[in-house]
Amino acid sequence: MPTVQGSQATINYRQVGDGPDIVWVSGAGGTIGSWDGYQVPYFRDGFRNTTYDCRGVGATTCDIPLPWTIEDFARDTAELIEAVCDGPVALVGLSFGGGIVQQVALDYPELISVAIPMGTGAVSIGWTWDYQMAEIEWRRAGGRLDGMMAVTHYAAMYYPARVLGDRELWPKLRDELLEYYETDTAEDSLIAQWEPCVLFDQRDRLPQCQVPMHVIAFDQDVQAVPQDGEEVAALVPGAEFHLFEGMGHCSIYGHTQDILNPFIRDLIERYV
Repeated sequence: MPTVQGSQATINYRQVGDGPDIVWVSGAGGTIGSWDGYQVPYFRDGFRNTTYDCRGVGATTCDIPLPWTIEDFARDTAELIEAVCDGPVALVGLSFGGGIVQQVALDYPELISVAIPMGTGAVSIGWTWDYQMAEIEWRRAGGRLDGMMAVTHYAAMYYPARVLGDRELWPKLRDELLEYYETDTAEDSLIAQWEPCVLFDQRDRLPQCQVPMHVIAFDQDVQAVPQDGEEVAALVPGAEFHLFEGMGHCSIYGHTQDILNPFIRDLIERYV
């Protein structure tokens, strides 16, 4: 698989399809393959899709010692765009990936035609701070989550109760999650990627953002509560806020991609 040598990281990436560029930014612990199951097959018709491993996960490597900042992750993303895309690009991210999207929009606005952060916030505060810090401290104390314990723990934060109770859909999602949590990916990346997700604060800078931004939030999202997305949209001049009912943090994966993918495509086509 090809790589880009950035100023701090060697970035593992993949490109699929032809057309205007979409760059997909995974959330903490997500890998180059996070978008393969439900987004790339839909968007490959008409767009070139770039996916990659953020530093701290997968085959991307970085020799800079921890801690890393959200600015570091944004720099990697910008250097990848400059190296392999015909910018400006549509930049789409979920969770911590949404925060990275916002940081790229602040630091490298010339590279982006439209920013689409999902399940995002401008700062970790209240519940979002408490649960993330609890997980980080649990790992620092030697704890870990594996197999079905990880699946059940995170599924309750990814999907609404109606999905967990769906006797046909849940086994499919369970098996997909189990395949992931049987690896060490989530554990290896947790502190490296969750810590900058906790410590960043973009509230002072977002009012200066000049990139068109569409903030997507989900009303059943307990990992990135909808109020956090509302705050981002309120801070960015001209930003549009889109709240989807009955969806959780990861509903775009296996639950409501048939709703969200066409919506995202329509947004992107406004700007390309």
